[in-house]
Amino acid sequence: MKKIVYFLILVSVLSGLFTSCKTHEKMVYFQGGVSDTLAQTNYTPVLRADDFLSVLVTADDPEAAVPFNFPSGTQQNFNNGYVIGNPAPIGYLVDANGLIKLPIIGSVQVGGLNRMEATTLIETKLQEYIKNPVVNIQIQNYKVTVLGEVKTPGTYKIPNERITILEALGLAGDLKPTGVRKNVLVIRDENGKKTEFRVDLTDTELFTSPVFYLTQNDVVYVEPNKAARYESTLWRTTAPIFISVTSLIITTINLITR
Repeated sequence: MKKIVYFLILVSVLSGLFTSCKTHEKMVYFQGGVSDTLAQTNYTPVLRADDFLSVLVTADDPEAAVPFNFPSGTQQNFNNGYVIGNPAPIGYLVDANGLIKLPIIGSVQVGGLNRMEATTLIETKLQEYIKNPVVNIQIQNYKVTVLGEVKTPGTYKIPNERITILEALGLAGDLKPTGVRKNVLVIRDENGKKTEFRVDLTDTELFTSPVFYLTQNDVVYVEPNKAARYESTLWRTTAPIFISVTSLIITTINLITR
């Protein structure tokens, strides 16, 4: 009997160690270390259709630059993709052809350019009108969406136009224990088409992935693990039965105790 007991204890201990190792493999990021891993360092977002840009023009003569800017203030009815009526910075919407229409100089092709290239292009056009123009461009609607098994899913506006998938998950409060770390989905809109990428947060190859840096309007989705899916399905199927049985028991007790 003692041998059987010792055998069962040994099996339990080994099972616990095996389970612990499996849990470690599923939960820990960047297994193997990141000291020798080179991430992309030259990432710059590219302007695309439906980007909303602020374009500020200055020059040696401030008065000469005034006609090339919107009047100061904000427009009240532009909803920036969200709630109508909220104030939003005045700017220029990149149309389906990649064009913005600026005061005086007219349409400028910025789609497909990064911010610095667009800045140089507009400054070159402005040199025909004013001396030493300086242009500052910002993407006003640079945002990413994080959904699924994270603590605070939602859409996050990014002020610096440069964010990694790890930073986006950090904004969302990191993954829940029930989130699958080895198969995170990133949905990206490229030339009007949705493209899917899968990344493994436990693998250092993440740092060289094309979605390590997120672009504007990327969607990150963390799927639930099998246990979470099973629990959710089980509750949906058994909850109505449980409620019905509970209601029947309460009704029966009320009838008996009258």
